[in-house]
Amino acid sequence: MELQVVQNRIFEVRGCRVMLDFHLAELYQVENRTLKQAVRRNIERFPSDFMFELTRNEWQEVITVCDNLPEKIKFSPAMPFAFSEQGVAMLSSVLRSKAAIDINISIMRAFVVIRQYALGYAELNQRLESFMLETNMQFNDIYQALTELASVKELENKPRKKVGYVQDEAEDSQKK
Repeated sequence: MELQVVQNRIFEVRGCRVMLDFHLAELYQVENRTLKQAVRRNIERFPSDFMFELTRNEWQEVITVCDNLPEKIKFSPAMPFAFSEQGVAMLSSVLRSKAAIDINISIMRAFVVIRQYALGYAELNQRLESFMLETNMQFNDIYQALTELASVKELENKPRKKVGYVQDEAEDSQKK
């Protein structure tokens, strides 16, 4: 199973990364109804941080974000279950097949890759912020230096009072 295929089926809902029941059923090669039935029979294995049912609003957001969902799933009256990484791990123990184990390994690897990507992004963002701060400080220094130079230049160009005996220009023009 390609990691990219699995990564494209991981969504963020309620601030955590999850996979939806119909995608998992497809990957595990079981009917969605069968997967949900197995979960309901073993509900004690799925606390709210492992699995939760989407609200209608959350489901509408997922539909808006993901435009390649099958039409029959988009308009299903039943809300999908969302499984966190731990919920997916627990799901493989409930389904207990060779395919479930193999697919589960691929899914766990996809979650790890996404987590590493997120950590790399956070580090890159932190470096960018420190670069911006340093650059702003440098630009501030340059601006201050330019302001000082401009004020010095303004003083140099300011007309000076003449020193010594100065005859009025009006008197000069009358004499001529």
